[in-house]
Amino acid sequence: MAGRGTGRRGLLSGLSAAVAAFVVGSRTAGVQAATAFTPARHERDEWLDKLPGKHRVILDAVTATGASEAIGFATNIYLANKADYGLEEKDIALIVCLRHFATVFAFTDPIWAKHGKALASAVRYTDPRSSEPPVVNPYNSAPRSAYDTLAKRGAHFAICDMATNRFARMLAGPDGDQAAVYKELRAHAIPNAHFVAAGVVGVTRAQEYGYSVLHVG
Repeated sequence: MAGRGTGRRGLLSGLSAAVAAFVVGSRTAGVQAATAFTPARHERDEWLDKLPGKHRVILDAVTATGASEAIGFATNIYLANKADYGLEEKDIALIVCLRHFATVFAFTDPIWAKHGKALASAVRYTDPRSSEPPVVNPYNSAPRSAYDTLAKRGAHFAICDMATNRFARMLAGPDGDQAAVYKELRAHAIPNAHFVAAGVVGVTRAQEYGYSVLHVG
């Protein structure tokens, strides 16, 4: 008899411990759910939250081809939202991120007139219309001033500052003034440009602000 009583007490004790563990676990899960991760906000990222729109998208371009494809995809986003949803351009918060090799296409014609051959060579760009080194931005010059057109529709551009510094160093050469070249590049950015610490940071920050990411090459 004594053995049975001891067994029952042991069983009840075990059940009590299990119930207690379940309750504690449930409470812990509730606390974790109540304290879900929220990304920090930084002053230099505030522009991401100020663009008007009912939908948010960022196109991530890293190559010369991607810089070109971003133009077509961005245009399609505006057109499709207008045709099928009745949304105006102002209803779409759209950013094109030009980073890595795509960064060079964020600068206007004065930069390409001066450094076009070096920039094209650095990013392995070949002008399909001629064999000559480009002296204008191939994606932002008449008659196809595509980035300027997108800017007028409300698009903004996130430009990789890290890559801008890298290209400034390349263009300056070992004996040149990198700081002066960097200043010149920034002074000749395409319209609606925002220099972000690095393109990869700009894209991930945009995700934290609710932007859908579309990688375009």
